[in-house]
Amino acid sequence: MNAPISPLRGQDLNAIKRTLIQHISREIEGNPPPASERREFINKRVMELLSDPRLQLAKSLRDQLFNDVINELLGFGPIQPLLDDPDITEVMVNGPQKVYIERKGKLTRTNITFEDDEHVMKLIDRIILPLGRRIDPDNPTVDARLPDGSRVNAVIPPVAIDGPSITIRKFDKGRLSVDELIVLGSITRNMAEFIRACVVSRLNIIISGGTGSGKTTLLNILSGYIPDGDRIITIEDAAELRLQQEHVVRLEAKPENSDGKGEVPIRELVRNSLRMRQDRIVVGEVRGGEALDMLQAMNTGHDGSLTTIHANSPRDTLSRLETLVMMAGMDLPLKAIREQIASAIDLIIQTSRLRDGRRKVTGVTEVVGMEGDTVVLTDIFRFEQTGISTDGDVIGELKPTGIRPFFTTRLEASGFKLGPEVFGANLSEMLGNNRRR
Repeated sequence: MNAPISPLRGQDLNAIKRTLIQHISREIEGNPPPASERREFINKRVMELLSDPRLQLAKSLRDQLFNDVINELLGFGPIQPLLDDPDITEVMVNGPQKVYIERKGKLTRTNITFEDDEHVMKLIDRIILPLGRRIDPDNPTVDARLPDGSRVNAVIPPVAIDGPSITIRKFDKGRLSVDELIVLGSITRNMAEFIRACVVSRLNIIISGGTGSGKTTLLNILSGYIPDGDRIITIEDAAELRLQQEHVVRLEAKPENSDGKGEVPIRELVRNSLRMRQDRIVVGEVRGGEALDMLQAMNTGHDGSLTTIHANSPRDTLSRLETLVMMAGMDLPLKAIREQIASAIDLIIQTSRLRDGRRKVTGVTEVVGMEGDTVVLTDIFRFEQTGISTDGDVIGELKPTGIRPFFTTRLEASGFKLGPEVFGANLSEMLGNNRRR
């Protein structure tokens, strides 16, 4: 098991690394250590092999080799340092020679590379094989999840023309609080108090936004407002929500197996949740026919539901919902779909990623009802951009529009008497008018 390695040339670090990995891999296959001791065994063997006097390497190169080999054997290869960096939110591998990251909302190319396409493919296999997924020329795309909850999408040839591609949306290990969002300028305190009142008062709320705009982060925060006594069913494609309440049942969609069987889609889970004596349904994202089941649930007494949707504005959210409902295959008239939406949804919260990379709540909109064939929307809060600074930062302000929502009586019935200043009334002017009277 401790046989000496073959003579190595210090000039060829990649060759040394490959030899070390192959050597230790053979040892593990020939005499596998217990799972609990595997990491300690690999660390020890790498150190022993790197101490071979035939390796004439500077300490910095020896340390680099140690980290590279450990990352290949125990982690996710060259991108492991990127996954360990808490400031990086996304990792994108565009073939073996181009690795990009997103940090603070901005994309940057790194100096990290893979050896070749096969090296990238090995990483993809390492991610998906423990999950029972497969990827091959006949099934060239796959979605998966890392052990820490990070979302992974992989695409390979023939659809990925320039070589296999990996996109990893990192799981946010630190749960942001609403106070932190206020400090970051993502939301104002009055908006946060208003939204909390809406959640506690069992309004049906959709969080809308583009990719990477902070929808899931906000959904986590809003879910935290649900009272502890409620039974909550969460339904997700890949589990990301981390609710702190005691009575939570978490459901996760299941993809088909290698035989093309066994799939359990979001829609089936939404339907099943209605038989689970739930107080609240929280769906990570609606993206298909489950939109119809969700709307029907909201319209039949299942109030207080929360979900997210990909859309760039509240009006786009309605159009997207119409499209998703049509995907359910029920052949409903468009007006009937709009009536379902208008009666089911109370509030749309719009999130956006601004040009400077910051994520912000850019609108809170009430769904008022129907007027003819049109769903009527009213903005309660809105972000107004006024310019761009010399540093490229977006300048603007989150403001109330001065309009009180029609559902104010529902908030008051739940004990929330929000003052006029929350909705933009100027108290000093109001007092002055009262004195003049």
